[in-house]
Amino acid sequence: QQHQWDHHLIALFTSHTIHLPSIMSLHRQQSPLLATSAAAPPGLLQQVGMAGSAAVITVSFIHPIDVVKTRIQISPEYAALGMSGTVKKVVGAEGVAAMWKGVNAAWLREASYTSLRLGLYEPCKIAFGCTTPENTTFIKKFAAGSAAGALGSLAGNPFDVLKTKMMTAEGKGSPSIVGTAKDLLKHQGIKGFYRGIDSNVMRAMVLNGTKMACYDTTKGYVVEYTGLAKTSLVTQFISAVAAGFFMTCTVSPFDMVRTRLMNQPADARIYSNAADCFMKIIKNEGPKTLWRGFMPIWSRFAPTTTLQLIIFEQLRGVMGMKSM
Repeated sequence: QQHQWDHHLIALFTSHTIHLPSIMSLHRQQSPLLATSAAAPPGLLQQVGMAGSAAVITVSFIHPIDVVKTRIQISPEYAALGMSGTVKKVVGAEGVAAMWKGVNAAWLREASYTSLRLGLYEPCKIAFGCTTPENTTFIKKFAAGSAAGALGSLAGNPFDVLKTKMMTAEGKGSPSIVGTAKDLLKHQGIKGFYRGIDSNVMRAMVLNGTKMACYDTTKGYVVEYTGLAKTSLVTQFISAVAAGFFMTCTVSPFDMVRTRLMNQPADARIYSNAADCFMKIIKNEGPKTLWRGFMPIWSRFAPTTTLQLIIFEQLRGVMGMKSM
């Protein structure tokens, strides 16, 4: 009986060892194929497309906060009401749909501006010499984010102007993007679409530089101190929330100036440029005014940054790209 058991064990072992070489051979045949697919990341257009998709999805949900933030920045009356008071007044006087005024212009802005500032970040990092962890400094990350932000801002400025005008239009009727564009062209010409371009580019550089550098750096710290993977949703969430807070601190003054410049009346030029706007706000209203609307800006940046970056990271994973 013992011999029978030995015979069965030897047969079982032999049957498995016979298949091991074939399994190893199959693994060796498949490995180069897997390596090839992982080593072939999407092209620049695909990266920009993924960034644009993430941005358009995000802004559809976040737009009402942007409407509240913009109303508070342009009007002392809304500023005195605060976020909840502004929401009540806008919804009561103009209807719930007013919270999405200008959302079509916002979609076009995100498809142009945000797709470039997110999608061009990694190519810009390489251009600034971020090729290894040793030479990838915070300053280089900030510079790469700033460069991508400036390029995106140049493309998205016309839609930014239209969005700002549509969001601040009071009344129950929702202004059309075509009608707003025609009116702007009639009264101010092509230059009207690039009103506030200097402050918008500065804002985009500070915003995207802070956003991408803080997100990138925070991810490194989270991975180092928690042991979580870069691809973990928890890692991405913590990093995005941190980036959103620091963005609000650095961007609020530029956001205020940009909004004031873009919302100037067509027949009255209150501010000649970004520097003039900065000085007049500080002189006439005090330096704290530059941070007016901090809470609504943060309320917008926190979910916007988190959703944008997480969706973008997930799309990168689906397309076979490594995490940022």
